Amino acid sequence: MKWAIVAFYALSVLHIHFRGKVRLPFGRQLFDHSSFMAPINIFMHWFSKVPSTPWLPVADFKELEPLQQNWQVIRAEAENLLRLQKIKASEQNDDAGFNSFFKNGWKRFYLKWYDASHPSAEQLCPQTFALLQSIPSVKAAMFAELPPGGKLNPHRDPFAGSLRYHLGLATPNDDRCFIDVDGERHSWRDGVGVMFDETYIHWAINGSESDRIILFCDVERPMRFGWAQAVNRFLGRTLMTAAASPNESGDQVGLVSKLFRVSFYAGKYRRRFKAWNKTAYKLTKLGLIVGIAALIIFL
Repeated sequence: MKWAIVAFYALSVLHIHFRGKVRLPFGRQLFDHSSFMAPINIFMHWFSKVPSTPWLPVADFKELEPLQQNWQVIRAEAENLLRLQKIKASEQNDDAGFNSFFKNGWKRFYLKWYDASHPSAEQLCPQTFALLQSIPSVKAAMFAELPPGGKLNPHRDPFAGSLRYHLGLATPNDDRCFIDVDGERHSWRDGVGVMFDETYIHWAINGSESDRIILFCDVERPMRFGWAQAVNRFLGRTLMTAAASPNESGDQVGLVSKLFRVSFYAGKYRRRFKAWNKTAYKLTKLGLIVGIAALIIFL
């Protein structure tokens, strides 16, 4: 049984790694968060109702039409937040999901995050908040800003239970500002929505001279069977709610983000150790990985 579990985990990681045309270096993939989530994600991919393609037709998601129809209303609330400087990076290092994005200029304001509570969103963006609450399949949403020169490095998102919807609000309308998903690019345009599978390798850059603001949503992945949909919903509610991060004081902070705050400060010492002696750092890291693997296999 133990070896069957190890074999299934290895199969899951290989499935994630070889999915799509673009891949991470295998050494990075082994320790990427998408590998730790691989057994869950292979389930999501096997029972997914949508095709295994990087880009998906937005027209197939009829429930999102109110967002498209009201994009100018949504844009007005986003631009007001921008004036108030509310679209920002995490101030307390308590955003486990997106912390690595902040160093390259990316900023966000949460409108909805699974079962977490964000009173600031209802107060500051009442119309957008109401629209999103009326669409149950939208599990998470935020305003996301990418300033001139901002970029997101190639990555996979860890959880395959959702698909990603981007609605252009105030964009450069310029091909130099784009997202690349599995080698296929899309340049954001005001009022235009796109849907893609964020478990393919994707990256983005704003090479223009103008800011980019979009509505960024996680839409629940449709599953082929009701029981599989229920499993997806349960995992989203438990795993993803735990990664909730606040906009303002009074917003909910999930357990994972609370723990991340601690690990972020512990990471400062890790980075000092790495800077002091890279060889010692790599040997220590390898030793810990081998030790953990041995515990898993032999206990």
